[in-house]
Amino acid sequence: MRRHRLLATHALAAGALVLAGCTAGPDDDAAPPPTTSESTAEETTAPDPTAEPEPQDPVPPEPRSLSVTVSGDVLIHSGVWESAEIFGTRTGRRAYDFRPMFESIKPVYDKADLSLCHLEVPLAEPDGPFESYPVFSGPPQVVDGLKWAGIDACTTASNHAVDQGFEGLERTLDVLDAEGIEHAGTARTRREARTPTVLEVEGVEVALLSYTYGTNGLPVDEDKPWSVNLLDTRRILAEAARARRAGAEIVMVSVHDGLEYQVEPSESQLQVFDILTRSEDIDLVYGHHAHVVQPVDKINGTWVAYGLGNFIAQQLTSQPETYRGVTVRFTFTESADGSFRVRYPKLVATLITPYEPSTPMRVLDIRAALADPDTDPALVPSLREARRQIRDSSRQEVG
Repeated sequence: MRRHRLLATHALAAGALVLAGCTAGPDDDAAPPPTTSESTAEETTAPDPTAEPEPQDPVPPEPRSLSVTVSGDVLIHSGVWESAEIFGTRTGRRAYDFRPMFESIKPVYDKADLSLCHLEVPLAEPDGPFESYPVFSGPPQVVDGLKWAGIDACTTASNHAVDQGFEGLERTLDVLDAEGIEHAGTARTRREARTPTVLEVEGVEVALLSYTYGTNGLPVDEDKPWSVNLLDTRRILAEAARARRAGAEIVMVSVHDGLEYQVEPSESQLQVFDILTRSEDIDLVYGHHAHVVQPVDKINGTWVAYGLGNFIAQQLTSQPETYRGVTVRFTFTESADGSFRVRYPKLVATLITPYEPSTPMRVLDIRAALADPDTDPALVPSLREARRQIRDSSRQEVG
């Protein structure tokens, strides 16, 4: 069982023992006090310091709580890595530096107990060659940037998972391992594919499952059908149950499905999300692939996010919705029966700034950018329009 540990500390409460004495008033029927000079005061006995204290009622523990952030597609087009190259020249830290690109959103990830990304593309060797749409091969340096920004784990089942064959899939997981980022959705071995990704966070066992509708017609190796988790609701339900048996107290499922650029969920999404949210083994379902923000809703008593849009990408500027995304923080709270439920979701609207040869791309927390006096005034209308559109598409209030 693969585990990521962010262990909580718990304060222990101690009760104090309070001793009280009682006094009695005069009683008409009582015998009169002695009248001789030899009368003495009533003798009192001091507490025995060696006596065991009386047992106290145990203080009930506080319900455990856990916050999880999920965000949209990490889709590395040429403008994204060229932006990282510009930042690398400026900072001198490395040839491709993604940290400045994610600086605005880092505080959001840092506030969460567990932060998740969706790495949609396979990764190349450090020096490339890198490839953009339609067959991706991204710079591995992006993982350093994601780790620095606060990402703890990434889902990897997507329609681009085998763009570089099994070799690219294997290399991608090796890079994530090297950076200490957990992953789910693709696998290097049959055993790894059958082992649920269970993360221990703040003393809570959290399972992360990831599936994709397909691989753009590119074949998954015939002798390695387990290397990519393909979307099958019966399989997902079985693996969620397996994760429970492995000790998971919270089970989250990432679904890569839907129609690109459509803000409404597809029939496939509606059907899959409905089936999954009926399971008592699944606590949260969220999605990717549409590249635009879709509704955040509660289905069958379970919170879902149909589509989180893009976290970082460079798609057509004629489709401004693809430059917008939403990061959702779900707060899970333990119930009296030991189960966990989302108390409330908090939505953070994000905007990707367009790439120009002199202006590298950034992912902006829209609320923070609007509150920052140093934000370029020319960017303010785009920020406001993006926040409005994300609010309408998600059907929730956004930060």
